Amino acid sequence: MEKLIGIACDHAGYKLKEKVKAYLQQEGYSVKDFGTNSEESVDYPVFAHQLASKINSGELPRGIVICGTGNGVNMVANKYPHVRSALCWKPEIATLARQHNNANILALPARFIEEDLAMETLKAYLTTDFEGGRHERRVNLIPIQ
Repeated sequence: MEKLIGIACDHAGYKLKEKVKAYLQQEGYSVKDFGTNSEESVDYPVFAHQLASKINSGELPRGIVICGTGNGVNMVANKYPHVRSALCWKPEIATLARQHNNANILALPARFIEEDLAMETLKAYLTTDFEGGRHERRVNLIPIQ
């Protein structure tokens, strides 16, 4: 199966997005980049909605959103019923977000995470599987019916 992933950011997350994108491509991922494409000020919801809608519809299996704090893009992404976006700033949180919550979007806080730690967090997100079991029951309770 093709390794496919989406990525989106605002101006504050642009530099980190480019580093993450390069890493993903080096690791054999096909990356769908929803922008933004510079450090010029933009409205983060525009880009986060584009990515989250593709995760929600099943067109993309997973994604990454990046803004200054990670909060804004994370809030936007989690408006979609089939999205489970997790704001992570260290590998242990990303690991648990995948294992216990089946997170399908990783939100990174570009202004509050060093590049090396961001990459370690990304690697944990990419390499950790959902445990299922009791966690699956809980994940199934997340969407509003």
